[in-house]
Amino acid sequence: MKQHRRKLAIIAALACLALLAPVSAANADEAAAKPVLAIHGGAGVVRAGLSPGDQAAARAGLERALLAGHAKLQAGAAALDAVIAAITVLEDDPAFNAGHGAVFTHEGRNELDASLMDGRDGSAGAVAGVQRVRNPILLARAVMEHSPHVMLVGSGAETFAEGQGIELVDPSYFRTERRWEQLQRALRKDAAEGAEAGAGVDADVDVERRGLKYFGTVGAVALDVEGHLAAGTSTGGMTNKRWGRVGDAPIIGAGTWADARCAVSGTGWGEFYIRTAAAHEVCARVRHRGEGIAAAADAVINGEVVRAGGDGGAIAIDAAGNVAFPFNTEGMYRGWIGADGVPHVAVFADEALPGR
Repeated sequence: MKQHRRKLAIIAALACLALLAPVSAANADEAAAKPVLAIHGGAGVVRAGLSPGDQAAARAGLERALLAGHAKLQAGAAALDAVIAAITVLEDDPAFNAGHGAVFTHEGRNELDASLMDGRDGSAGAVAGVQRVRNPILLARAVMEHSPHVMLVGSGAETFAEGQGIELVDPSYFRTERRWEQLQRALRKDAAEGAEAGAGVDADVDVERRGLKYFGTVGAVALDVEGHLAAGTSTGGMTNKRWGRVGDAPIIGAGTWADARCAVSGTGWGEFYIRTAAAHEVCARVRHRGEGIAAAADAVINGEVVRAGGDGGAIAIDAAGNVAFPFNTEGMYRGWIGADGVPHVAVFADEALPGR
């Protein structure tokens, strides 16, 4: 009799497990993260300095980048892969100050910076001052995955790139007439004012008229189906920069940060993003103060950076897929794409991004 009761108890327990299994699977599906990708193509956009053709080209470029990153996420790839895919598209697009559209230094060169961070384990890679690497973001990944270092600079970084099979190009590849003319205007302004050259001027706006110091950059942040985050940033820096100047874009914690709760890519006056550790500070407020991503990003970009004397913008995402786009300039190239695969882009401050 006791043995019979024991058998009945085992059967009942197994039946309960069978009933619970589908429920658990359903809950797991519901709990799976919905992939999200957000990008920027630089703050500091001025409406008066942007032709309809330039604006259309930039919007189209943003959409292409979003679709490229989204394709990775939909295929189940990691957030890191989506970030790299999106930034690679922007680096190849002359509408943006990164890669092919990079600005010129005082000496007439293109010096490129990029960084990447994986929120899964805090791994990171960065490069600065490279002149022959077609896609600096790909080299930043190689530094992260195939070297014991976090940042490589200049000719050493290019030697490493060659050993890793990263595509190198003739420096003339990066030249665009728009960026060359920006340098010529800056040099003429220096000569007319008798000022010491090299402070750097905005890559994307009429500096003589507005006096703005921030510059274009590209970046991406992503959340994948596993709930992991990543961030990356790439730039040509400041027009007319000198002395090997490096801004925040390749500096982990200043222009780029990702952890388990938050990912950020910045775009602005780099010296002040470095001084405030802007990207890390956003995520620190999320982690330590429990602030929402929008409040944390706004407090840093529109608060700490501005009080320090800088300006610019950023994109930020949290582990729930909430995205923030704080900026304090007339415009910032920006966009996002969710699980439905519909890209949303905007340029100016008076444009709303649907659903965000």
